[in-house]
Parts: sequence; structure tokens; C-alpha cells
Amino acid sequence: MSSILTVNGGSSSLKSALYKVVADQPELHYNFKLSNILAQPRAQIKDADGNLITDLKLDFASIDESGRHQACLDFIFAWINSHAHEHKLSAISHRVVHGGERYSQPVEVCDQQLEQLRDYIPLAPLHQPYNLKLIEACHALLPDVPQVACFDTMFHSQMPLEAKQFALPREMYDEGIRRYGFHGLSYEYIYRQLEQRDCAQFNTIVGHLGAGASLCAIKDGLSITSTMGFTALDGPPMGTRCGAIDPGVLLYLMREKAMDVDAIEKLLYKKSGWLGVSGGLTSEMAELLASDSQQAREAVNLFCYRVAREIGSLGAALEGIEQLVFTGGVGENSAEIRSLVCQRSRWLGIEIDDAANRANAEIISTPGSRVCVRVIATDEEQMLAQHALEVLE
Repeated sequence: MSSILTVNGGSSSLKSALYKVVADQPELHYNFKLSNILAQPRAQIKDADGNLITDLKLDFASIDESGRHQACLDFIFAWINSHAHEHKLSAISHRVVHGGERYSQPVEVCDQQLEQLRDYIPLAPLHQPYNLKLIEACHALLPDVPQVACFDTMFHSQMPLEAKQFALPREMYDEGIRRYGFHGLSYEYIYRQLEQRDCAQFNTIVGHLGAGASLCAIKDGLSITSTMGFTALDGPPMGTRCGAIDPGVLLYLMREKAMDVDAIEKLLYKKSGWLGVSGGLTSEMAELLASDSQQAREAVNLFCYRVAREIGSLGAALEGIEQLVFTGGVGENSAEIRSLVCQRSRWLGIEIDDAANRANAEIISTPGSRVCVRVIATDEEQMLAQHALEVLE
């Protein structure tokens, strides 16, 4: 059975999915989720219907942190060989966060391209190193199977020039200092879902809201602008990332607090966002919402305020908003966050049906709302599998 394996890796997690190819289309067979792999790893495997068939803790105590992504792949391949040996992999499709200006389409990866993609590690230090490490690990395990790279930046590659530029000296833009945008696989999937629903023609803002959060303005199938820019730090505050910040703050920290580049990077990427504003309580939105802490409430309010402010900004870029889509872990599952964001966006003519919102219905706006508000679950793995087939063809 011809099959495709998708690999979506983060700094401490690995998501993967096994698809069988049916009539030249990917059909989900199994989902793999390995979490907390740098501490107490846990593996969950679900079938195509979402039924949990494996849930266990993995013993990686004897494995150095640098080898744990490889160990996760070893576990997945061993499971496939034992439980789904009829699958013959025709490709492995990887999510790679940054493709820069060079890569605006999925590609089959060779050594030269790996070297080029390493140039973007400073632009996505939380993800890019692990994305590339997983490609290398898969190639070592299955050297004859094509490795396909799909980039989170490619959906935004046709953004207008004014959406890409910073107001810096022109030569810096030519050197690559520009806005790229991220979460592109998620936005592409949502757009294709809107096409199936015959509502893709509307001026649309999609909010991919989770521990990594961004919003994107989409018009006629193209990304007009996105809240993430040169790196995945920009936009609303996230689980541990600060979101948009006055660059003068960084100058102050360097000059007055004597913080070096490494200290500032750790602050912005790992100690800020919901975690920082909540006083170190948690970087999990569900835990913040359940907490009685005033600081937790401030973290929630700041997030919703900034998301709503971004909706207004993206609406201006679109010259009008007709449709708002919530996706991502928080966007799909938190009725409270959706409600708080939409309350702050009432001036746009948004009206929410509270019962539909609590029920996680696909359309949560009222019939009289000037903006249609939808909730659609994203599926980056489906896009990875689809793109792999396109590359193979």
C-alpha cells in the first residue's frame, strides 16, 4: 500500500501522521503525537476516527537530548513496522518553518537545500533546527525514500511589497530583512476548506490562535498581510513569546540591564507571553482561564485585546472584513476566548450567537452579523501529505 508519512516537529514535541494514497489522494490512517520529549516523553496514537489506540510513557532517560527526536522517529517507525507493515512509504513530508524568499513551493530535499535552509535557523530558532534534524534523521533511516519540505512561509510569498517592507535602509530589504509570515500550512488548509464551502471569495481574516499565535488577511486566495513578520515573534502575545514589542525596550535592556543577545533571545522566546504576564504561572491558556489569579486574568485580557486590535489592523489592510475564522488549539476549543475577542470587535458589526459559540458550532455569528464568524479545525498534516503527492507527481 503506497503511503505518506508526515513529520511536524517542534523543540519538545513531534506530530506525525500516516496516510494511505487512495485514487491519488491522501487518506488518513494513523495519527502520532509525542509530547514533552525533552523531559517525560509521552506517546499517543489515534486511528483515522480519532480513537485512542496507544497511550504510553516512553523511557528516554538514557538518551541525550540531542538524540531524542531520532528516538521519536525510531518509535514511530517501529510501531508502523509492527502494526501497519502493509504500508510502503513513497515519501516523507516535513513541515519546515522558514523557507525565506528562496522557497515558495514544496521541494524534494537534497544536501544542498539542507545547507541553504540552515541559513534560516536564526530567523526561527525554536523550530528550524529541529525541522532540519528530523529530515536528516528520516534520511538516515530510509535513504531511498524522498524527503519533501513544505514551508510555513510559502503561503505568504506573494504578499504585496508594502506588507513585506520594514522602514529600514533599502539594502537591508535586499539582504532579506523583511516580513515573511508563518503558519502558512494552516492558512492554506483553512482557505481550501472555505473553497469547499463556497465562501472563499469573501475578505477573510483567519486567526490561528494557540501557544503560537498569528492572524492572516486573505483576499482572492492570497495572503495580503500577516501579524508574524521577520520571525515568529511578532503579533499577539503567545504561550511564551512576547509578540509585538517596541524595539526601544530591547535597546533599554541591552544598555541599562547589560543583557546580551542570548539573554534577550531567551527572554523574548521562552519567558514572556502568557507565561511572563501571568507571573510565571503557566503558558497554557486552559490553565489561565481556570485560574483565580489576577495575573492570569491579565494575561488572558491582554491576549484578547491584542488579537482584537490585530483584527482591526488586518481589516484595514483588506479594506473591509466579511469573514472571520478561528482555528488553532485555542481558537478551535475556547469559547471564552472567541467571545472575548468578538466582544472587542463589535464595532465591525460582529454579533455572536452565545449558544452556537458554546457548542463549538462551525458558524457562531448571528444571522444579523455583518461579519460571518466561523470555527474550523486546521489540519497541517493533511496539507503536508497533499503537497508530497504534488511533488511526487
